[in-house]
Amino acid sequence: MNKLFIACAFFCVCVAQAQEKGYFFGGLETNTQWLLDDEDLKLTESSPGFIAPEEQFRANTYVQLNYSYGKFTAGVQYESYLPKALLGFSPDFDGSNGIATYYVNYKTETLDITGGYFYEQFGNGLILRSWEDRQLGLNNALHGVKIGFTPTPYLELKGVYGQQRVGFDLSEGVIQGLDANVDLSTALKIDEVGITAGASYVGRYQDNGTNDTIPSTVNAYGGRLDLVAGNFFGGLEAVVKDEDVIANEEVIPSNRLYDGTALQVNLGYARKGFGSNATFRRLENFSFYADRLAEGNQFNQQVIGFIPALTKQQDYLLTNIYVYNPQPRLLTEGFEQRAGEVGSQFDVYFSFPSESFLGKYKTKIASNFSYWGGLDATFNDDLSYDAEFIGSGDRYFRDFSIEVKNRWNSKWSTILTFQDVIIDKGVSLGGPLGVQGDIKATIAVAEATYRFGNGKSIRMVGQHLWSDDDRKDWAGAVMEYNASSRLAFYIADAWNYGGEGEIHYYNIGGSYSKGITRFSMNYGRQRGGLICVGGVCRFVPESNGLSASLVVTF
Repeated sequence: MNKLFIACAFFCVCVAQAQEKGYFFGGLETNTQWLLDDEDLKLTESSPGFIAPEEQFRANTYVQLNYSYGKFTAGVQYESYLPKALLGFSPDFDGSNGIATYYVNYKTETLDITGGYFYEQFGNGLILRSWEDRQLGLNNALHGVKIGFTPTPYLELKGVYGQQRVGFDLSEGVIQGLDANVDLSTALKIDEVGITAGASYVGRYQDNGTNDTIPSTVNAYGGRLDLVAGNFFGGLEAVVKDEDVIANEEVIPSNRLYDGTALQVNLGYARKGFGSNATFRRLENFSFYADRLAEGNQFNQQVIGFIPALTKQQDYLLTNIYVYNPQPRLLTEGFEQRAGEVGSQFDVYFSFPSESFLGKYKTKIASNFSYWGGLDATFNDDLSYDAEFIGSGDRYFRDFSIEVKNRWNSKWSTILTFQDVIIDKGVSLGGPLGVQGDIKATIAVAEATYRFGNGKSIRMVGQHLWSDDDRKDWAGAVMEYNASSRLAFYIADAWNYGGEGEIHYYNIGGSYSKGITRFSMNYGRQRGGLICVGGVCRFVPESNGLSASLVVTF
């Protein structure tokens, strides 16, 4: 009720002043599902297929309204998850609606102050990132105060204090943080090389009750350095986290305390027609949550840092089946023991010179290789452990892909993709890691687009996945027709024909856009498994139904 009163009072004032100066901006987004029974959607012969839940209709709706007046900007976001949230979203949202976030911001050239809910990122986000991704059902905005101060062109200071959003509630833990960025090249008047440095501090305070062994405050400290020299660039970020207990399924198995570390290094080279980039990351016991009991939850709730999968983000039906989900956790007890992950990713891009034979067809080649594994660690009877910096731990994921793009003429263009992937079954299917064996798959994709002109085009994609593991072989196809720049239709099918039962994951749909409005609708089956956006994943179950989406921005 207090949130609603604040929002109503604020917008009454805004409307009264809107005629004089200032402007509104915001948007509406609603995503709906009508779930339907599907007896044929079963992975085994004994399965009953998909049985729609009692609440067959589900909807996630977001209404955001902002008002800017001079140096002030303010806004609210209303959210509704009635009668329940979309399938696969956190049950924290089910049956809820109301003012979810609100803020007031004052900004000048040197000062930036926000009260209410806000988003922020320190460095690469390893130590702190609060953001919203509606497709993932993730919104970990901080509720409190954020202050930014830029006293000189080369120095930026930030401070945050607040509690993290959890559904329509707030986390038990209180987050506080400080961040500093210095442009050393500007400060030292160096023109040949670009050098920036930064330092961060983030702390979480949470009442430890009667258990004095558990620390009430857990701090993390980070530093970073970025360098650009000619065609070369590089960056390093390191974070250390204070000792804390570890939780497993909302249970703290022991009072043993463990510290954590994170290290990420990026190196790259870029010039006209060629680019390369290499990333190394090592995470040891680097789960950091706004509530110590939230560790390991499957809905990405209460995460403080940003730890995406550093692998190629795939775009096709079949290349998205076996995707990697980062494994930074420490587990010391029970059947499964692990300490974190270490790995690398390499990218190379090449465009043929325009005067060459392939250059006249605008041929571009991109290749990617990534490898991620568990830390090589020894676990002791007293629940302590020793981990190598790299070592030879269990392999969790290995991926190699190459992509070739051609523009044959003004109408035809093609993309050919080859991928070879190995993934631990525990990562892909759930369960303990490093003990169930691997899934090995090879995928080939051919895509062609023909442009008729005046916004009309047709896009066709053929795909195949070969595997002797898991659900065996798949075939896939997509046809997309753009009748104009506003109207588009598509039909798609991913056919799992090599497993115990043959299943078609078919979909048909389309979209229409005009001005500030876009409407889309589709009917079909959802393949169960991990869905990832920007390297962050959530699990979705198998389902069948009709979906629709309406987005209006202004």
